[in-house]
Amino acid sequence: MSAFTFLQQVEAFIADNRLLDKSAPVVVGISGGADSVALLHVLTRLGYSCIACHCNFNLRGDESLRDRNFTCETARAFGVPFDEISFDTQRYARKQSLSIEMACRQLRYDWFETKRREYGAQAIAVAHHRDDSVETLLLNLVRGTGIAGLTSMRPRNGFVVRPFLPVSRQEIEAYLEDQHLSHVVDHTNLETVFVRNKIRLEVLPLLRTINPSADRSIYTTMQNLREVERVYRDAIERQRSEVLTSEAGETRISIERLMALPSPRAFLFELLSPCGFVPDQIDEILAACSGESGRVFLAPGHRVVKDRDTLIWVRQEVDESQSDVVATIASPCEGEVLLDGCLSYRCVEGEGYELPRDKTHACFDLDKLEFPLTIRRWRIGDRFRPFGMKGSRKLSDYFRDRKYSLVDKSHALLLCSGDTILWILGERAADGYRVTSETRRVIEFNYKK
Repeated sequence: MSAFTFLQQVEAFIADNRLLDKSAPVVVGISGGADSVALLHVLTRLGYSCIACHCNFNLRGDESLRDRNFTCETARAFGVPFDEISFDTQRYARKQSLSIEMACRQLRYDWFETKRREYGAQAIAVAHHRDDSVETLLLNLVRGTGIAGLTSMRPRNGFVVRPFLPVSRQEIEAYLEDQHLSHVVDHTNLETVFVRNKIRLEVLPLLRTINPSADRSIYTTMQNLREVERVYRDAIERQRSEVLTSEAGETRISIERLMALPSPRAFLFELLSPCGFVPDQIDEILAACSGESGRVFLAPGHRVVKDRDTLIWVRQEVDESQSDVVATIASPCEGEVLLDGCLSYRCVEGEGYELPRDKTHACFDLDKLEFPLTIRRWRIGDRFRPFGMKGSRKLSDYFRDRKYSLVDKSHALLLCSGDTILWILGERAADGYRVTSETRRVIEFNYKK
């Protein structure tokens, strides 16, 4: 493909999907890699007013500084304004209990949106291309997904636009070579530690041995599925009017009409998942339709109640100012806290101390703790490191494996030191603060419901 044809293809894609016009500037995310350099060059050549915006995540030492300097020089060479930000990504990821990849994503798009508003830009252009879209589909398949995940990346998502979706990485690199444009290489993209890299470097090459055009075939399938999704969404919207009625601030779901649908679960999923109900809850709601009245299912700001022949769905006001902290322990003296039971605690010398082995007790190295300790309800996204395990895991996964009901989850209390969960009261303690042969002072907790 010639450079001229490449430009024509991108220009046609922008026009067909109404991604951009020339009435307002465009924020362009630029990392310094081949894709983002090509995107900035193409959009300026097509006559769009661009602002190059670069995020330094400070994760790769000297390479991060190299990328920053390169993107600044590239923007100057293209004659476009340059803006930048530097993040302490590691700290943010720890504080928010996120993976590094997810932390980068949140920081990047939040800042891009800030810049879009500041500059009065019409959109945020990012350099995702056809290969990225194919990798995302395969990643979604591995993790499990619905019809939306099978359609992978869309040309537009709110203010974020992807003008390069119809072109491949190979075509982008050929364009750069033709235009004598340089770029930097992120060497972490060559490591198979990350799942996406493993798909790019191992899975897709294997698929190409079966079909050399595997990437294009998968992308064509995604486009076909987008058409199927439109039919699916239309059917769901029609079913809403048949199944739902609203009165006095409540939405009632007729169980008889719900169960008569071709897929009651798909309907409930599309209705309730945007409100925070997870797939396991939706399965429980569906099972409750044939059971006794009175079961309650909760998500932040929402409640579903099984009542005879209907499901009653109520939106609840959430008081953001209300703390989920139940109690605090200011200092490591002997004492007790009254909850739905009694949590008592005492300090003992470590030498010769015998650890209790039942779930009502938990013991920690006192000198490793940060006071005051807090006792709080669990939050979505909470993670902890169960005693004896090497890595952390989501608390929601732990609850699921332990077959916690919604009532059990709502009653669960956590003992915390700073942002770290020490103990699910009456359950499993966390690792990291364990009593060892080096421990000199122990704090012992005893919880009786």
